[in-house]
Amino acid sequence: MSIPETMAALSVVKPGRPPELAMVRRPVPTPGPGEVLLRIDACGFCHHDLLVMSGTLRRGVAQGVTLGHEIAGTVVGASPEVTDVQVGDRVVSLLTAACGQCVRCRAGREHRCLAGEGIGHGRDGGFAEYVALPASALVPIPDGIPDEQAALLACPVGVALNGVESAGVVSGETVVVTGAGGGLGVHAVQMAAMRGAQVIAVTTSPDKADALESLGAFVVIDAGDGMDFSEVVMALTDDAGADAVIDTVGSPLWPATLRCLGQYGRLALLGDVSGEAVSLRLAEVIFRDAQILGVSGISLETLRQAVNLAASGQLRPVISRTLPLTAEGAMEAWRLVLERRALGRVVLAP
Repeated sequence: MSIPETMAALSVVKPGRPPELAMVRRPVPTPGPGEVLLRIDACGFCHHDLLVMSGTLRRGVAQGVTLGHEIAGTVVGASPEVTDVQVGDRVVSLLTAACGQCVRCRAGREHRCLAGEGIGHGRDGGFAEYVALPASALVPIPDGIPDEQAALLACPVGVALNGVESAGVVSGETVVVTGAGGGLGVHAVQMAAMRGAQVIAVTTSPDKADALESLGAFVVIDAGDGMDFSEVVMALTDDAGADAVIDTVGSPLWPATLRCLGQYGRLALLGDVSGEAVSLRLAEVIFRDAQILGVSGISLETLRQAVNLAASGQLRPVISRTLPLTAEGAMEAWRLVLERRALGRVVLAP
């Protein structure tokens, strides 16, 4: 297989609102020990990418890094010691390049590897034609899953699965999902409904209501104009409150996410779109006997589960649009996510 010496990659020339983006030529990376070279087939555009492009998120972001952590690709090269994957294999990657050896990796917590590097954050990601990644971070893609859908199986699908599992959602419970029309939200709605929960979807995009109901939402709440949706949740549950909240929005919806919890409720925090500080009355947690859980990333085991759910047809990765991997395509993706016009994910493809 012929591999060029250089490749096209998306560069954030200047972060801002809007950012200045450009396609640049860079050397095709050479796989290091235990690594493979992937030809990128599709890469999802996450809210993380919007935050870095906008200049809001800077912590830990490597200078000049190529963004994009939702990667589906084809193996086109490998270092000699790699045996788990072969040239020609279609794969999806974890969100973290993990060592595979530390105490966290051995415990199945690769996403919190002590020596881990965030893909598209601390090391180059998938907004390019090629990327080098550890073979240990890859899971094969079954033939029946298209590239664009496969790109979403780690994030947002796997992260949503991690959130629903961490919250301990079981059949018969009432579960609130915030940011339900976004990438994490639409898949959390499906995951919770799949487990037999009654899902209350909260969104600021009422035009997404029909789609959310088709994905399993029992009722959709329009939380536009700063409405305290916890009052609606309490009314819908006869003041019992929700058994669990899967919150993909964070500080903009606080404290409504806590107020809609019932006794022994679990609040799983999957995202924070603004990073603003919030205040908390400890008594509201104590006298609810509530649990507040931070959830980020996914393990290899969770990624394998996500792949199996998609392959079996139990879960549908939701794609709003697939755009070309160009500066113009990336800017359009940035606008769609910023303006909340995308249902699910926008995907970039070389």
